[in-house]
Amino acid sequence: MMSLDDIAVTTLKGVGNALADKLSKLGIRSLQDLLFHLPHRYEDRTRIVSMGNLRIGDVGVVEGEVMKTDLVMGRRRSLQVTLKDHSGFVVMRFFHFNAAQKNQLTEGARVRCFGEVRPGRAGYEFYHPEYQVNPPPMPAQGEATLTPVYPLTEGIQQPRVRALCQQALGYLKRYPIRDWLPEELLASYQLPGITEAVELVHSPPANAPVHLLMEGRHPAQQRLVMEELLAHQLSLLQVRQQVQAREALPLLPTGDLPERFLDLLPFSLTGAQRQVMTEIRQDLSQPVPMLRLVQGDVGSGKTVVAALAALQTIGAGAQVALMAPTEILAEQHYQNFRGWLEPLGIQLAWLSGKIKGKARKETLEPLAVAKPPW
Repeated sequence: MMSLDDIAVTTLKGVGNALADKLSKLGIRSLQDLLFHLPHRYEDRTRIVSMGNLRIGDVGVVEGEVMKTDLVMGRRRSLQVTLKDHSGFVVMRFFHFNAAQKNQLTEGARVRCFGEVRPGRAGYEFYHPEYQVNPPPMPAQGEATLTPVYPLTEGIQQPRVRALCQQALGYLKRYPIRDWLPEELLASYQLPGITEAVELVHSPPANAPVHLLMEGRHPAQQRLVMEELLAHQLSLLQVRQQVQAREALPLLPTGDLPERFLDLLPFSLTGAQRQVMTEIRQDLSQPVPMLRLVQGDVGSGKTVVAALAALQTIGAGAQVALMAPTEILAEQHYQNFRGWLEPLGIQLAWLSGKIKGKARKETLEPLAVAKPPW
C-alpha cells in the first residue's frame, strides 16, 4: 500500500528539479519528509492592526492604500512605499527589488503587509515585509490560523514552504500517516493521533494556545516528540542488534593482573566501581562486541575502571588501545597508566598526531611483537 513516504515532493504543483534539489538540502524528498519538516515558531497574522497604534518593535499585520512610491537614492538605493489607513501611515522599504515590484506597488493600490516595526528616515518602517497587493478578505475569526515559520535553506522563502506544506496536507485524507503508538497509550497521556498532530502543527487555529505552541508544550507537539523518541529508540535497538550479530573474541578473565593492580592502589574501589567492573568483565567475556557507556563525574574513578578492563584484555592475551579526544588528556592517561601498569611488567607506548616518521616507527615496531607479561 502506497504511503506518503513513497510520493516524491516533485508531485506537488510548482516543484521542479531545481526546487527539489533545494528541498533535499533540508532532508525533504517525499511528502512525508515535508510534513515532518515542522515549524520552529508561529506568528499571529489573524488581526489587522491600525497604523496609528503601532509601536517600535511590534510585529503585526497592517493594511492600507499606497500613497506614493519613491525610488530613494543614497548610500543604498531603496524602494520606499508609503501606506496609509484611517489612523496614520507607515513605510515599506525594500533594498532589494525589481521592476515588477515597483510597477505593482503604485499609488492607490491596496496592500496588506506583515513585518516588524522599526524606526526609519520616514517614520515607522517595515524592512522587506511580506505583502499582498489587492489581498483577499481576512478569514472569519473561527477560520483563521496562526502562521507557521519553518527552518529554511538558501533559495527557499517562507511563503513557498508554507504553500507546499498546505498542498501536502491535502494528501493526508487519502494517505494517512501510520500511527505506531497504541490508542490506549495515547489516551492515557491525552495525546492526539499522529495525523491529527501533524495537521495541527502546520495549521494551528487562531484560538490555539500560542504560549504552548511557542514553548513546544502543545499536546500535538508532545505527540510528535513521543514519535521522535520512539523512532530514536527503535533505531538504537536496530543498531545494537546489528552490532551484536557480529562475532568478537571472548576475553575471559585469567591470571592475577587485576588483583595485583588493586593491591598496588593506595585506595580501595567503591561499591559502584566494583559493580561496573563486574558488568564490564561479563561483557568482555562474551563472543559478541560490548556496547557500554560508563558515565561519572570528574574523579569518580572511570580511569581505574578502564585500567581494570585493559588488564582483563591483556590477561586474555590481547593488546589494548586507549584513545582520548585530546593530546593533553592522552598524555595524562599515559602517565597514569605508566605508574599503574609498568610495575606489573606491562609495556606501554604513547602515540599522538605529532609523532611522525622515524619516531613513530620506533614506537610501533615493539608493539607489533609485544608478548603478555608472564
